[in-house]
Amino acid sequence: MPETALLVMDVQNAVVAMLGDDGPELVATVARAADAARASGVPVIYVRVGFRPGAPEVSPHNPLFDRARAGGLGEDEEASAVHPGVAPGPDDIVVVKRRVSAFAGSDLGVVLRALDARSLVLTGIATSGVVLSTLRQAADLDFGLTVLEDACADRDPDVHRVLMDKVFPRQAAVLSTDGWIGSLA
Repeated sequence: MPETALLVMDVQNAVVAMLGDDGPELVATVARAADAARASGVPVIYVRVGFRPGAPEVSPHNPLFDRARAGGLGEDEEASAVHPGVAPGPDDIVVVKRRVSAFAGSDLGVVLRALDARSLVLTGIATSGVVLSTLRQAADLDFGLTVLEDACADRDPDVHRVLMDKVFPRQAAVLSTDGWIGSLA
């Protein structure tokens, strides 16, 4: 399945912390997906949000990222690091983005073209943020899409459910992590 890539999106220390007690379970599920991908030869790409010192990429008109101007999501800060429970392996790729979608302000598109990836498997936090934005943009770019329902999370479980049950199936296969791992065999 070399034309497929697994995206681990925004599974960063500060973002996982926002999930509270649900964070460890999500991290373990994402780690299982990444391990299975590596074992099957599927490239694993980590996408994390990060900004330069002073966050010059953030407009004062952008309320979502305006807090970044005060600090906390700098490229080299511990809060923006990939959570250690899903730490990238030596052959994994890490992409830094500057907006919500994994494609916005990053070189993800270049990396995917170099890998000749035509299908993406999406995991990440938050379902209503990076997962939704990336899914929409990837669909417009004609990627085949799979979303791992239990390897994504949102602070609002109702929003997560609606997206997984009603919105995402229009553009992607929605599977459990175990279901996807089983399809790799």
